[in-house]
Amino acid sequence: MRGRLLRAWREGVKAVRGAAGRAAGAPPWRVLFFGTDHFAVTALRALEAAREPSEDSLVSRLEVVTLPSRLPGDLPVRSCARELQLPVHEWPHTGPVGQFDVGVVASFGRLLSEDLILQFLYGVLNVHPSCLPRWRGPAPIVHTVLHGDKVTGVTIMEIRPKRFDVGPIIKQEEFAVPPRCTAKELEVMLSKMGANMLISVLKNLPESLKNKKEQPKEGVTFAPKISIARSCIKWEEQTAAQIIQLHRAIGSMFPLQTLWKGSTVKLLDFVEVDNIPGFADQILNDCGAVPGSLLYHKVSQTLIARCKEGWVGIKTVVLKKKLTAVDFYNGYMHSWFQQNSRTVHQECRFQTLKLSTAKKTLKEREILAQDVKQ
Repeated sequence: MRGRLLRAWREGVKAVRGAAGRAAGAPPWRVLFFGTDHFAVTALRALEAAREPSEDSLVSRLEVVTLPSRLPGDLPVRSCARELQLPVHEWPHTGPVGQFDVGVVASFGRLLSEDLILQFLYGVLNVHPSCLPRWRGPAPIVHTVLHGDKVTGVTIMEIRPKRFDVGPIIKQEEFAVPPRCTAKELEVMLSKMGANMLISVLKNLPESLKNKKEQPKEGVTFAPKISIARSCIKWEEQTAAQIIQLHRAIGSMFPLQTLWKGSTVKLLDFVEVDNIPGFADQILNDCGAVPGSLLYHKVSQTLIARCKEGWVGIKTVVLKKKLTAVDFYNGYMHSWFQQNSRTVHQECRFQTLKLSTAKKTLKEREILAQDVKQ
């Protein structure tokens, strides 16, 4: 009943606006923005730029809804909104009812109710960094990199209540993923692309909405949140290529972890052995190494670890503090390799760390963040 009343109110307001002399469906729009992270900030800045007074102004009013911050430091969207001196509402509060033409969502992570969606004359748009229906969910960019997708894109879609990322497609464009691209780098590229597409849609919003199309039923994949447990390297199960891919996908969020003599260490900088000058993979393959076995390549100053298949290079280790490969070798490995640097020692190896897949406490995430910053 409430939904029907809101729909009737929305259509009535459109009619009154048209009768009052303002062309129905003409910008500038009153926009309520929902977002949290750096991806969302790019779209928010584009909307603010479109608010500049001019004949072609797209936005007349801009306010922001974001989530309460649970970790030290502020959410990027809240910081940006304060910088731009925009009104900020903290979810579940969304500001004055019925005073916005359109809602815009980017990396918000909360479902919007039908009642809330119907308060907007032209509904709610979502800027989603994938070619839907591939990678529905909260971590599409990470899964794009993790699975080695060659092509991704951005979708501007209409929000539907009750389920994430299932609404009709308003605009969609593809983007070729650059080789060796990290999730963090890809996020920057897609955020700019998404912001430009959003502005394009807002320039002719009624026409864009009229031409929307439902998502295909085939090709649906899901991109769930990544747990910190995913950062544990499984030397016996993962190839060198898979470990490099994992690092590119989640390394900026969760540094990859392993065990060294019972202590947890974080590995920050990985290199492919093909890129290490003078490295001879075929020689090391015959030296009796087991997954996790560790050697030191002196010429390139790189730690070399054996994987299920192949070897992977490591430049930085965090063990109590951040250490270069040289520091780690001199402090923890040197005594084993004084006579022969290519001899594998069974005790000199990384071992798989096993973490619970349960959510980590805020304290543990703070410690993780501190380790990386050191």
